Amino acid sequence: MADELQLAELADALPGSDPQSARGARELEAVYDIPVTVSAVLGRATMPVNQLLKLGRGAVVELDRKLGEAIDIYVNNRLVARGEVVMVDDNRLGVTMTEIVKGDRQN
Repeated sequence: MADELQLAELADALPGSDPQSARGARELEAVYDIPVTVSAVLGRATMPVNQLLKLGRGAVVELDRKLGEAIDIYVNNRLVARGEVVMVDDNRLGVTMTEIVKGDRQN
């Protein structure tokens, strides 16, 4: 049930969706099995190639985010949500969505 709620919230964030329409929900079912690429971006860094080539094992690349700041969640390279990193089990990470990004708001 929670997955269906999150899918409905994501559908509301997509342009052209009608959150009040039962027909729209039925039409959305047609895409449930289409695979998508989900990316969670911790942060970004920009540097010249020569600096990149100097990086070695143990090098630290400073990102544009602060500790505890929400990460961006992309679906097929489109920003759809923000969230937090969570521990799934002893050695795996996951992301929990804390905010759905509406409409054309991309940053």
